[in-house]
Order: sequence, then structure tokens, then C-alpha cells
Amino acid sequence: MSNPSLGTALITGASSGIGEVYADRLAKRGYDLILVARNVDRLSALATRLTTETGRKIETISAELGNAADRNKVEARLRDDAAITLFVNNAGIYAGGPLAEANLDDIETMLDVNVTALTRLASAASANFVKQGRGTLVNVASVLALLDTPQTASYGATKAYVLSFTHSLDLELSPLGIQVQAVLPGYTRTPMIGNGAGIPPELVMEVDDLVDAALAGLDRKELVTIPSQHNEGDYARLIEARTSLLTGLVGNRPAPRYAA
Repeated sequence: MSNPSLGTALITGASSGIGEVYADRLAKRGYDLILVARNVDRLSALATRLTTETGRKIETISAELGNAADRNKVEARLRDDAAITLFVNNAGIYAGGPLAEANLDDIETMLDVNVTALTRLASAASANFVKQGRGTLVNVASVLALLDTPQTASYGATKAYVLSFTHSLDLELSPLGIQVQAVLPGYTRTPMIGNGAGIPPELVMEVDDLVDAALAGLDRKELVTIPSQHNEGDYARLIEARTSLLTGLVGNRPAPRYAA
């Protein structure tokens, strides 16, 4: 017999990698699930396995989040389904290489999924959670949000957006009783990076470990969880340094060094 439901968790990018493990862990924690991804066969197989193992109610939605009609379908569910108590905003795609040589259609598609869809879905979930007076929103970013690296300019920028977006969204939602978290994976053994092929193994985290750490961070009420960062004070010091800049960011006169 399954445990009483903790509500419904909707997970995007749920058919493989990080999203698939979130589905496994959350079903075992007691959530019913709505799994969203493009791959219908993988979604169905995952739903069947988790229903058998956990007894949870699991629904699948086939959607390409770069497609407006598909995205709108998921938005509507997030906005209107009062049973949804947790949203894992995980879907993302990668397009890299030197920007001067980039396929701009691929870049645009990445922006549609990593930024536009992520924002619209977070907005829909937030509206639902505010109305219900409760809820949890998890945005999956990347450590590239904090790193400047060649050949990942556009992808890293999308993840920097997710991190900044989450910080500001927390200021809006946490006073209303809604928990917000950004998760920043490093190299993780998922299909997005060819399951770690060509990367030194000491730099690649197993996806199970990544998600377990992310959920531990959620339980600890962390706003930002960086599973591979052993010194938890490092990010706090970064935020302190950024905060110290605030008094000089606005003013009615340029700094003396810019005088003509």
C-alpha cells in the first residue's frame, strides 16, 4: 500500500537524466506525478515502472516546450491544477560551440526552452501556488551560471538567467509561504553530455547522487544548491561580495574616474 500523497509534482524533462531520477525519488517520497517530456515511449515506460513500484498516480504529457501550443498545454495545467504542490522546472537543451560559427536556429531553440519556457512555466506555477498559499518551485540551472567558458556563451547565459531569476523570484514568493530553489549541477552523467564520455571521471557526478543532493538541499531550505561544492561558505561569500556593491550601483553622478 502506498503512503498518503504529498500532492502532485509536475516534472519537465522527465524522460531521462535528472528529470527521470527526480520522478523516481519524488514518487518514493509520496508524490503523485505529472511527467512532461518529448519521448512518449520513455515516459510511458517510466510511468509504468513507478506505478508498479510505488502505487502512486502518474500521468504523462508529451510536449515539446519550444513549441507554443505544447508549452501552453503545460502552462494551463500548472496554473489550474490545485493538486500540484511541487514543480521541478528541469527541461533544458544545450547548443554550444563558438558563437561566430553557431547555428542560430539551434541557439534560438535553446533560448525558447531554457529561458522562455522556463519563465512561462514558473509564472504559471507561481500563480497557482500564490492562490493556494503553498507550493515549491525548483529551477534547474547549472554551475555554468557562475563560470565564463569559451564555446558555451549562450548556454551559460541561459543558466545565469535561471539563477538570477530564482534569486528574485524567491524575494516575491517566500514571504507568501512558497519555497524556491535553484539547483546548479556540474558535469553529470546524463545524455546531454554523452554520459560523461571524454570527461575525466573524477569530474562527473552520477545523476542519482546529484538529485539526492538536490533534494537534501531542498529539505535544508537552501535557495541555491550546488551539489559538487564542498565548502558551503563559498557561495555565501559570493553573495556577500555582490551585496557590498549595492551602495555604488546607482547614483546621480558618474564615478570620478569617468570624468572628462
